[in-house]
Amino acid sequence: MSQQTRTDYGTRFTVEQTPEEVYAAVLDVGTWWTGEIEGRADEVGEEFTYRHPPQHETRQRVVELEPGRRVVWRVVDSRLTFIAEPDEWTGTEIVFEIAPTDGGTELRFTHVGLVPDNECYGACSAGWSHYVGGSLRSLVTTGVGLPDPW
Repeated sequence: MSQQTRTDYGTRFTVEQTPEEVYAAVLDVGTWWTGEIEGRADEVGEEFTYRHPPQHETRQRVVELEPGRRVVWRVVDSRLTFIAEPDEWTGTEIVFEIAPTDGGTELRFTHVGLVPDNECYGACSAGWSHYVGGSLRSLVTTGVGLPDPW
């Protein structure tokens, strides 16, 4: 009998900037996760909402901050109107791991709980690919996030 393994969505990139610069960019959520952002992401226990009307509204709680190293948000409420179970993200965690490399920094992003069996996986992984691999990376390297293509 084979054991099924869980494959959470993840992506990564490497830049020339310092871990501290990457960390600061992650915390500047409204600059790279283009949508309507309300609340704070810079202190453990704080919450912020992300809205992309009419199809996406989530509330994240900051559960871990290690300056220059790690950021973790827990999705405490979600409403994704384009799938059958709109609360699919509720209880998942969004993790940014930051590590120095020779000549720069690597950011490893994982949405723990966003797995291929989820209805949202295709659309949500494409969204994260843009927001993390495109917009956040652009913010880190150029100082400007990328506009929302949707």
